[in-house]
Amino acid sequence: MKKIISVIPQLKRSKHFAGRKSWVDYFMAQAFLAAEQSTCLRRKVGAVAVKEKRIIATGFNGQVSGTVHCKKCLREELGIPSGQRQEICRALHAEQNVLIQCAKYGPPIKGAIIYQTTKPCITCFKMLLNAGVESIIYEHDYPDEFTNIEMSTCGWMKIKREDNFFCLQPRPEFKFTVMCDAQ
Repeated sequence: MKKIISVIPQLKRSKHFAGRKSWVDYFMAQAFLAAEQSTCLRRKVGAVAVKEKRIIATGFNGQVSGTVHCKKCLREELGIPSGQRQEICRALHAEQNVLIQCAKYGPPIKGAIIYQTTKPCITCFKMLLNAGVESIIYEHDYPDEFTNIEMSTCGWMKIKREDNFFCLQPRPEFKFTVMCDAQ
């Protein structure tokens, strides 16, 4: 909890409301708070799905519900770099857990904005894209060069925001609902 408390004051304050955080800062703080629940030994990631300024789901990376948590990281033992061979990991990613929460409990994720601590990997990016998310806002990069290739192919772009967060969103010239349909 101390780590989260120290992150929250660093987020920029909204110019519109004295003493209040911007909505982006508020939802990013929630993503960092979700990350604290992570059971991953290598990296703590949190994600929050938001529609109309309301949180519809949260997720963090970690073991499948009801299973025993890892005591050591198999990928580290095998010397596998971060961002590679994710199928060896027993955990689910934060974005995957957000999608599962929406599927399990019913709020539709189409049109949502995803706020997350770390840029999605290629698999999560494709899952979020296919689910119809509007944009993805994150703070930290993830070492998966294939995400950048897929973003470009599907007409998405990375923008560095004034508040130093990054935003992944469709390029204006692409129609969101058909940009990755197979022809």
